[in-house]
Amino acid sequence: MSVQLNVQQFYARASQVFSSWNSHKLTEFEALAGLDALQILVGDPGDDEMLRKSTALQTWLLGYEFPLTLMVFAKEKIYFLCSSSKAKILHQLEIPKAPIPIEIFIMAKAKDGPNEAPKQLAEALGSVKRLGGLPKEQQTGKIVDDWNKTLEEHLGKPEVVDIAAAIGSIMAIKDEEELKNVRTAAHLSSTLMTHQLASKLELILDRQSTISHESFSKQLESRLGSEGKEPDMRIWSKNKHLANVDFSSAELTFSPVIQSRNSGYDLRVAAEPSTEPLAHKGVVLGTISIRYKGYSAHVSRTFFVDPSKEQEGIYSFVLSLQSELLSKLRDGTSAKDVYAHAISYIKQKKPELEKHFTKNVGFGMGIEYRDSSYLLSPKNARQVKAGMIFNLSIGFSDLEDKDGNKYAMLVSDTVKVGQEKAVCLTEGTKATDEVMFFFQDETNSKSKSKADSPTKSKSKPASAKKVASPNGKLVGSKVLRNKTRQQSADQDVSASTLARITAHQKELHAQRLADGLDRFADDEGDTGGKERKTWKRFQSYKGDAALPKEVDSMRIHVDRRNMTIVVPVHGFAVPFHINTIKNVSKLDEGEFTYLRINFQSPGQLTGRKEDTPFEDPDATFIRSLTYRSADTIHFDDLAKQITELKKEANKREQEKKALADVVEQAELIEIKGRRPTKLPEVFVRPALDGKRLPGEVEIHSNGIRYLGAGGQKIDILYSNIKHLFFAPCDNEMLVIVHCHLKSPIIIGKRKSKDVQFYREASDVQFDETGNRKRKYRYGDEDEIELEQNERKRRQQLNKEFKHFAEKIAEASGPESLEVDIPFRELEFEGVPFRTNVKLQPTTDCLVQLFDPPFLVVTLSEIEIASLERVQFGLKQFDLIFIFNDFSKTPQHINSIPTKQLDSVKEWLDSVEIPMAEGPVNLNWGQIMKTINENPLEFFREGGWTFLGGTAAGSDKSGSDESDTESEFEGESEDELPSSSDSEESEFDDGSDASEDEGSGSELDDDSGDDWDTLEKKAAKSDNKARETGHGHDSDSDRPKKKGPAKAPAKGSGKGSGKAPAKANGRR
Repeated sequence: MSVQLNVQQFYARASQVFSSWNSHKLTEFEALAGLDALQILVGDPGDDEMLRKSTALQTWLLGYEFPLTLMVFAKEKIYFLCSSSKAKILHQLEIPKAPIPIEIFIMAKAKDGPNEAPKQLAEALGSVKRLGGLPKEQQTGKIVDDWNKTLEEHLGKPEVVDIAAAIGSIMAIKDEEELKNVRTAAHLSSTLMTHQLASKLELILDRQSTISHESFSKQLESRLGSEGKEPDMRIWSKNKHLANVDFSSAELTFSPVIQSRNSGYDLRVAAEPSTEPLAHKGVVLGTISIRYKGYSAHVSRTFFVDPSKEQEGIYSFVLSLQSELLSKLRDGTSAKDVYAHAISYIKQKKPELEKHFTKNVGFGMGIEYRDSSYLLSPKNARQVKAGMIFNLSIGFSDLEDKDGNKYAMLVSDTVKVGQEKAVCLTEGTKATDEVMFFFQDETNSKSKSKADSPTKSKSKPASAKKVASPNGKLVGSKVLRNKTRQQSADQDVSASTLARITAHQKELHAQRLADGLDRFADDEGDTGGKERKTWKRFQSYKGDAALPKEVDSMRIHVDRRNMTIVVPVHGFAVPFHINTIKNVSKLDEGEFTYLRINFQSPGQLTGRKEDTPFEDPDATFIRSLTYRSADTIHFDDLAKQITELKKEANKREQEKKALADVVEQAELIEIKGRRPTKLPEVFVRPALDGKRLPGEVEIHSNGIRYLGAGGQKIDILYSNIKHLFFAPCDNEMLVIVHCHLKSPIIIGKRKSKDVQFYREASDVQFDETGNRKRKYRYGDEDEIELEQNERKRRQQLNKEFKHFAEKIAEASGPESLEVDIPFRELEFEGVPFRTNVKLQPTTDCLVQLFDPPFLVVTLSEIEIASLERVQFGLKQFDLIFIFNDFSKTPQHINSIPTKQLDSVKEWLDSVEIPMAEGPVNLNWGQIMKTINENPLEFFREGGWTFLGGTAAGSDKSGSDESDTESEFEGESEDELPSSSDSEESEFDDGSDASEDEGSGSELDDDSGDDWDTLEKKAAKSDNKARETGHGHDSDSDRPKKKGPAKAPAKGSGKGSGKAPAKANGRR
């Protein structure tokens, strides 16, 4: 049966209904006094956004909604009146020795004749004069009409008493299962508020993006997933309490509500979002309510852009008022006393705000989103009980700022009532420094920086200096640098920054260890979720009839069509697929030539690769076959054919493997009824075949299309775009819109995971050498005009491309793409592939978009960052990203200047990436192979602690560092003549260039003398040693000179052995 009822829960909660009925002397249940029966009638499903109380009670008892169903509580029995399909489900309640008797009456279908079930139910009830119900609910449907007619004809139309308030009281106190669902709903609401609404708002303000309140609301709504789209786990995974949430049971109670100065402020719940654009000034209100398994949670926050002192004071008062009401909202307090306490507190602290205060401070919550019987208003005398859930809402409306603009403030949280006080279940994004944004006036800051002394902060805006909270977010052209690197540039904060990073890194490492244990907890005893290699079957021919005719001659035949070698064995033609053959060798000996065919078999060493897997390694294998012939020319030809066929088979296998992750995209749906939005005169990378000519990009219904000048086209669907970037042409020659794909597509003959549309920012119409327009003009005026024109042209290009990227994001619909812009002020240099490039962080990634091959590293996919070759004396270090998916190859970024080490550390810490550092390069290929063999055991043994601690943990003593160095490379070159070779094979993993550059630059600085001078110094020191009688010892200790290349070692050897230590550190 698809629907399973919780029978025990039903009887437990039904017993609460009867218990409350018998306790009618209590104030909250007084409406139940003197009733002969209670009826809960549910008709056709309504279009109401909020849940009706009858449906809420039905869901509370049965766990599901049952439309067109009547439930009647008699004094000692429960009756149901419903259709036959619902009766099959309700029969689960008829268990032996049931605590409460159940009887079900089935409504007859229209074709079955008169319906006697309502009459039979009325007769079973007997005499009923006062009937409890919900008369204010407008129910419709055949069952409603039939039951009302039966009440009038057979029960004499009894008096129907409204019991809505009593039902609300019955469901108000939540049991443990209900509280668990409410907490989950609260975590969902808080996470969407903190990690999406607040962060997205900050991004919009920072970039001055134009977006309507309605579009903003839809983007938030899409994060929960809908219409077959999965929830965005990049957001939900940030809350550890949501690890085991069933997202199919989560839904929005109503669409998120965003309000700003342009839309006006409406503090009622479920206000409609406006289509007006979001204001970038003033106050922004955000409300989110999510329901989980029927139970709702609600959270509202107020955000400020350049707030005044008055607004800061009022907001601080709102927070203090909420804290005051939390202590008042406890077991035994009446609802009106809570509101009266709020009014009293306002009159005492800020009496001028009383007229702006809302008419209530919240309401009861549960399965029914808003229980009006528990409204925290001045007239409600109902008592609050421990275990109840409320939406505590503090709001002030119709406030005016210094410019006469109207604004409002609202802070709402879902709270649980306790014996002593209430506690908030929703949390986060409420402190002053989390909700206040300050724009940075770049022009003013630049002009002031010239006059200010060098010790003052040049990046801190004037508005921020007035704010008491130094942690407030600065929104402007340098928001991230201010947040991560210059928060307190007026003071020396290096020590506090180091301590903060150290503490934060400890938390991140502990979290990674706990997450790893949770992630692989179910993999115990298996291969860690990684599939092992399996033997692939090959079939050359389906039968003897398919063998080629050439085999009749009983000679070795190479069948290229079927990728097979047919050889004679004891008078039989035996085929071998080319993949079973390892190689072929030929040997001329005397007048005969020997052809040896070697086959794949277990136990063979294949270099660094694992042995080929076999279906049955214990079987008997043919290792090789050898043939002898006097026809040397024929055997030469056979050896050549087999070798070429083997190369061809290997090439096909590699191509097939390379294209394994390429997806077949769906068809692009062209936009109809109007012309598509276009971006003309752009080039594409990777380039199409043919002459390099510009094309245009079009935005369609489900993707974008690039049309080349030669008729070629590239289609990219929104569903396949993982990241969308816009890179302005500031200090660059290109302006770019870049698409990083989820799965690669084929462009030309190659697969590509990155597609880029760009235009060159240089102006070819003007000749910089003095021809054409410039040859008749002279002086600085000409150069100034050209610079101004260049600046305007770049601004126009940036505006055009950014607008087009935003149009792509808007057209993406349910995919909710966001335009990510690199932060140039956070860039650092490095070598991710073969050349030195500038790497730029974005909100979600680390990118290099200007020079192919492109680099896009998604920050949320990074498990840990390892900083290597970090030691005194080296001018460069390496950064390695290890991904959450351990099967992916770690990403190396080599040769990063050491002067940028602190900046890289602070950035990594700010984006929640754990890091570790060490003095040498590690062999990550071998490390990841070991981890993949048993990930669970790896995390049980401490996980990433083997890397030697966090990058922030630089407080180790010098002896610790020397111990670490000696552990890896404590032996000199004399003791290990081939140490460089062994280290390259053991530790080096693609970082040769970085080590060569680092060590080379160091040698250049140390060796100031030429070769002749160094030779003279060396000879002089030898003579002096012989005169003192220690020539034999010094000669035996010094490595033998092989040539002039060793001269730097001698020259750098002065200084009592410092050079050898430095060489060890550099290796």
